[in-house]
Amino acid sequence: MTFRIGVLISGRGSNLQALIDACAQPDYPAEIALVISNEPEAKGLMRAQSAGLDTEIIDHRPFVDRSAFEDALTSVLAGTGVELVCLAGFMRLLTNNFVERWHDRLINVHPSLLPAFKGLDVHDRVIATGTRFSGCTVHFVRADMDSGPIIIQSTVPVLPHDRPEDLAARVLASEHECLPMAIRWIAEERVQVVNDVVEIRGAVSPEGGLTNPSGAR
Repeated sequence: MTFRIGVLISGRGSNLQALIDACAQPDYPAEIALVISNEPEAKGLMRAQSAGLDTEIIDHRPFVDRSAFEDALTSVLAGTGVELVCLAGFMRLLTNNFVERWHDRLINVHPSLLPAFKGLDVHDRVIATGTRFSGCTVHFVRADMDSGPIIIQSTVPVLPHDRPEDLAARVLASEHECLPMAIRWIAEERVQVVNDVVEIRGAVSPEGGLTNPSGAR
């Protein structure tokens, strides 16, 4: 049986599209069982519907509290037989109860090299601090914001005169590569969490390092 994932979105769904494209490949070991948006007008819903995926809108606003909203999410996800929940631009903080309910079955993609630059306005802050490298992180989710065991990271250089949107585009391209890769490894049962650190069977780490700037005189 193909590994079933649920994708939670709030916006345009570019990472969702990367997953749609990956799942369309015959050798990809996962399928998107359901896409849920808390925003009724999220453009990502159109991407999902165009791909023939099942979608649900669960607007957080009518619920009395976060727990009630999350109970609705869990009910729909569990009822669809989802094995992994992927936060792909989902702009709601989740409570500890939800995180524990999906412990080590809930992942997030964040546009920085965690644990640096958690939260919002990442690219503005990266540029403002003069950081030479940024990137993205795919990680298992824990209750603290943008925290949890790291599955994969990718670095991109911060270039002179970068605007936040320039850096964002470079990082987003890395997200589109890393998120499907992380899900592939999980679906292939190559990933385990040991003492809150991810181990990946058969993974190969790069040799050497990167320098930015290089060749300065």
